[in-house]
Amino acid sequence: MGFETLVFIIAATIINGLVGLIGAITLWLKDEHLDKIIMILVAFSAGALLSGALFHMLAESLEMMEPITAFSYLLVGFISFFLIERFLHWHHCHRGKCDVHPFSQLILIGDGIHNFIDGLVIAASFIVGIPFGILTTIIIIGHEIPQELGDYAVLIYGGYKKTRALALNFLVQLTSVVGGIVGFFFLYTPESVAFLLPFAAGGFIYIASSDLIPELHKEKSMKKSMFSFAFFLIGILFLLGIKLVFGG
Repeated sequence: MGFETLVFIIAATIINGLVGLIGAITLWLKDEHLDKIIMILVAFSAGALLSGALFHMLAESLEMMEPITAFSYLLVGFISFFLIERFLHWHHCHRGKCDVHPFSQLILIGDGIHNFIDGLVIAASFIVGIPFGILTTIIIIGHEIPQELGDYAVLIYGGYKKTRALALNFLVQLTSVVGGIVGFFFLYTPESVAFLLPFAAGGFIYIASSDLIPELHKEKSMKKSMFSFAFFLIGILFLLGIKLVFGG
């Protein structure tokens, strides 16, 4: 494990960080066109968050710890995100005006934890070997692209302007670089951060079930509701498919 490994880790996590700019494809869309697809992307994000939390993060944590421990951390994460949202709502919306909804900020917090873990995983894989590290990075990027596009849509739906949502999504995605460096210098082992996986999973489940899915219920048109539900299922199946194909 030397300088070459560190260079590969930093390069891989930076490339992974660039996925946070996926929302740039919408910058040239007119607002009325973006509004037509935003709820579809929110529905996709809700499904992807649930699927990623259950089939990726929680499933992996169950391989490292007892079920009662994993579910306890998941519940702690769920409760923590509930309390954080209540604080954000009180702090920013207590006068009845809320330009940016708290669930947008929760997305950033949860995604930051998730990306930090991805950086640790990338570092560990490159420590095992360069080819294994490259394969792991490709798998991680594969499931990050659709999820980050969905997260970007949630930020816009929650009140952020397109350019600010893009910048914040990119900065949060770069926490994978921090995770990669920490993993390299502090000899990351799965056991050392195992609790972060179910904790973040609990946060994602909270965001999807408490914030995003209720937004989908506000749609009064049956046709649009069914269309959104279809993309909710696509989000679930897409992340599940990645798990089944790559085991990532």
